[in-house]
Amino acid sequence: MPVGFGVYVHIPFCAHRCDYCDFATWTDRGHLVEAYVAACRTDLARRRDVGLPPATSVFFGGGTPSLLRPELLAGILADIERVPGAEVTVECNPETVTPGTFAAYRAAGVNRVSIGMQSASPRVLAILGRRHDPASVPRAVRWAREAGIARVNLDLIYGTPGETAQDWRATLAAALACGPDHLSAYALSVEAGTPLARRVRDGTLAAVDPDTAAERYEVADEVLEAAGMRWYEISSWAHPGAECRHNLGVWLAEPYLGVGCAAHSFLGGRRSWNRRRPEDYIDAVAAGAGSEAGFETLDATAAAEERFALALRTRWGAPLGDTAGAEAARLAENGLVTLQDPGRRRTGAGNPTPPTRVVLTRRGRLLANEVTLRLLAAGAAVPDLALHPLDC
Repeated sequence: MPVGFGVYVHIPFCAHRCDYCDFATWTDRGHLVEAYVAACRTDLARRRDVGLPPATSVFFGGGTPSLLRPELLAGILADIERVPGAEVTVECNPETVTPGTFAAYRAAGVNRVSIGMQSASPRVLAILGRRHDPASVPRAVRWAREAGIARVNLDLIYGTPGETAQDWRATLAAALACGPDHLSAYALSVEAGTPLARRVRDGTLAAVDPDTAAERYEVADEVLEAAGMRWYEISSWAHPGAECRHNLGVWLAEPYLGVGCAAHSFLGGRRSWNRRRPEDYIDAVAAGAGSEAGFETLDATAAAEERFALALRTRWGAPLGDTAGAEAARLAENGLVTLQDPGRRRTGAGNPTPPTRVVLTRRGRLLANEVTLRLLAAGAAVPDLALHPLDC
């Protein structure tokens, strides 16, 4: 697979801030929407002037991108040069869309939407501070399909204090009943400074139990696999061919450009991040001062270790350096990884056989951070690897 190029556009506006959210989002900046969109378009134009490849994927995230009037979102998208058939995703909250929203998206070139379902339980949604009715999710999926949106993802959260095993199985069943192409499921994380964190600190809400969260993950993997959806990244499952191209690019360390406040870019081995507040981003772009707030450049060793850690999160795994064989074997004996025989993979004429790849098992995915640290400490990263993981 040729290396792709992604564009991420951050839309920081929300009608309501969920109790678990610590993202760069605001509920009181609606008066900035048009100026913000104009700043994004100006920023894009300046980036194009210095040279950008056509995008293989575009992702509108937030925040709540579906709060924007569709013509505003379409205007930003029109300014992004894309390859034919590029994946274009918009994150949506189910209570903020109509049939007309999806029809406008489709006309603008959107071919994938990601809908925030989180749970099918009204009680769990209330704990999370979500305001949508569970019935709004299948309705939104139906409207997206009727508008001709090719791919639909549903986002889920598991491990919420008070969520029962029955709640989680019912959520998975309700999600699958919608007929999505892709599901993302994330363990609830209690972030400092959020209303959820304050409730845990005050003792009015139990802390997240990691063992319960692990059980929920195992149930999800079993249920989704039985439904024909395979895991391809620790938190992502899809029917074959429906993997999120944009997110894959991130896991495979492909270059991407971030547009908008707080957005990150990764270009030429240089990682940068934009000013966090929307008003600061607008002012900086207007002044021609540039939208960046900071950057870092990784040396060869750090870059190789990051590529290894990211690739290990995927079902293709990561190539294994020669010095890490003994540690990888120990991890395999403990049921945390499998080792892929390089002889089973394609290699081009005259190319040497690529190194063994190490792939997380289901149990290994639950301990991915520990497995990654152990392998990196053993010298697992391969600095000069040129083989793209999806060529395997």
